[in-house]
Amino acid sequence: MEILAEHGTADVFLGANVMCHIPTLHSVVDGIKTLLKPEGVLIFEDPYLGDIVQKISYDQIYDEHAFYFSLTSLAHLFDRHGMEVIDVITQDVHGGSMRYVVARKGAFDPSPAVGALRERENALGLRDIKTYHQLRANIESSRDELMKLLQKLKKQGNRVTGYGATSKSTTVTNYCGITPDLVEFISDTTPIKQGKFSPGVHIPVRPYNEFEAKYPNFALLFAWNHTEEIMEKERKFQSSNGRWIVYVPRVEII
Repeated sequence: MEILAEHGTADVFLGANVMCHIPTLHSVVDGIKTLLKPEGVLIFEDPYLGDIVQKISYDQIYDEHAFYFSLTSLAHLFDRHGMEVIDVITQDVHGGSMRYVVARKGAFDPSPAVGALRERENALGLRDIKTYHQLRANIESSRDELMKLLQKLKKQGNRVTGYGATSKSTTVTNYCGITPDLVEFISDTTPIKQGKFSPGVHIPVRPYNEFEAKYPNFALLFAWNHTEEIMEKERKFQSSNGRWIVYVPRVEII
């Protein structure tokens, strides 16, 4: 209440990739509601559960994420606090995120996009436990296919490196069991990551110029959510007969 007394109420609360990291959501929502003006809004975006299910993008799953939201789950959460989702906007970042706009119940009429997303989630079966059993099976199949491909390429004498030392890469390498004998190193342009090792499986992380100096036969694209700009940037790699290995939404060589 000291914040309220000192600063008053707010028109807008903004958060990007924050809410899904917070295990104590109910207290946070209570605090936001207390600090919002009667017609104030909360706007936040996080990885979208529907995209994870559709794309089998299990590399979105790592320990910093306490929750994976859908409109259905958030509607239940905010309903318990006298609030509601009034708009939703799809985002391409992180391989599929959703932006939510939330307000007090009755403050605004929900947009048509809310109803449309609710119908999409019903069609996807996001409220059905069978959907998640199938997701598990799909993830296990993706893992097995990726490992089979990497082992085959190694036996054929190919060099394979990783592209992008991301949180996604940590999930994939540890879950699948990808080690330095299969992926020589991971190329990354971020100086603070270079000269270190990926968590768990200890694949070296090396500067981008090492990737560029001697192209591998194949690059495992961990930063697949930036595929379009990477393909544009790496025309030279591709023109040198370099190929990409991707695993979302399916394992394939492109």
